[in-house]
Amino acid sequence: MNAVLAIGFGIASLAAVWFAWRYIRLRRRLDMYSGALRQSQSLNLPTDVRNLEDLSGAVNSLAANFNLQLSTLNAKHKRLAAVLEQMTDGVLIADSNGQIQFANPAAEKLFESPNAVGRTVIEVVRHHQLVEVWKRCQQTNELQSEFLELPARRQFLQLIAIPDQHAGGSLLLAQDLTRVRRLETVRRDFISNISHELRTPLASLKALTETLQDGAFSDPQAGPRFLGRIATEVDALTQMAQELLDLSKIESGQVALNLASIPPKALLMSAADRMKMQAERAGLTLHVECSNDLPNVRADPARLEQVLVNLIHNAVKFTRPGGDATLLAEAASRAVRFAIKDSGIGIPSDDVPRVFERFYRVDKSRAGSGTGLGLSIARHIVEAHHGKIWVESEEGKGSIFYFTIPVA
Repeated sequence: MNAVLAIGFGIASLAAVWFAWRYIRLRRRLDMYSGALRQSQSLNLPTDVRNLEDLSGAVNSLAANFNLQLSTLNAKHKRLAAVLEQMTDGVLIADSNGQIQFANPAAEKLFESPNAVGRTVIEVVRHHQLVEVWKRCQQTNELQSEFLELPARRQFLQLIAIPDQHAGGSLLLAQDLTRVRRLETVRRDFISNISHELRTPLASLKALTETLQDGAFSDPQAGPRFLGRIATEVDALTQMAQELLDLSKIESGQVALNLASIPPKALLMSAADRMKMQAERAGLTLHVECSNDLPNVRADPARLEQVLVNLIHNAVKFTRPGGDATLLAEAASRAVRFAIKDSGIGIPSDDVPRVFERFYRVDKSRAGSGTGLGLSIARHIVEAHHGKIWVESEEGKGSIFYFTIPVA
């Protein structure tokens, strides 16, 4: 009898321990789930559960659903973050106090403010006009948009401030329209330049033709002279059309380079011989300084000579009579550096960054001829050879145009 009771008490004790262990385990799981779900705004727990296991199952189901929604939300968040990270427009998100909660790389680069998160809009933006747009958005709780030119930064921006109706903060979207504005300026300059360059020779051709029609053609002295001037104007128009065609082909990649191993000195001498007569007519002296020991360059000789001729022509055009221009070449790192140095009028510092743009002309008065395409063509040819081109100049003291071409 005692043995039976002992066995019964043992079984009861084991059962109690087992149920207690199950209870403790379920309680721990419930505590874990409740902690995970505590931040949820609403929990629709079932009200018809009859025991702890039913409740545990219900919470398990809720937790699984919550985890699924959380995973979906995290995936959307990552996709949105990736989009913001890759955007070229700057994005700042600030709270109601103006403290930045998010800044994408484009915004940090645009405002030159790394590690912008945690700082204020005023600290990061650092421009009163931009700050005013954000303040108006905060005060009116309405979208604000404004185009702003920042001369000190040489930037043209559109800033859009969007209020956050729930959190009281705002989103700032900054679009750098500097390049768009510059392209618009280039377009206007092109129309102005090309109109002038076409109008002048066409007007001259019309006047010369009318003069010949009025009887000058039969004059043995005036007739040939007028015909010679007509030929000169036609040549100018032909050159302009050819430059436009060349630039269009180069920019579209339609020009194939016929690469060969070329001695740098041979290129300089050929270009100097080609431009010697034009330089002499302008009262300039051309010099060539180049060692015979330089390595050959891998280049298209015709195209590289075109670069040199364009740069020499530029030197001749902007150097007063009695001046000179020097063509040089020297060894550089795995390349040969060419230079065309003149004693001309130089280039204003504000114009230096733009001299290689299409149709850009430093000479706004148009005292010199040309469409402003020569330097742009030179830049595209050099870059097609995987080289670099730049200029160093001081107004009133001349200019030095450099470009590099890889060695063969």
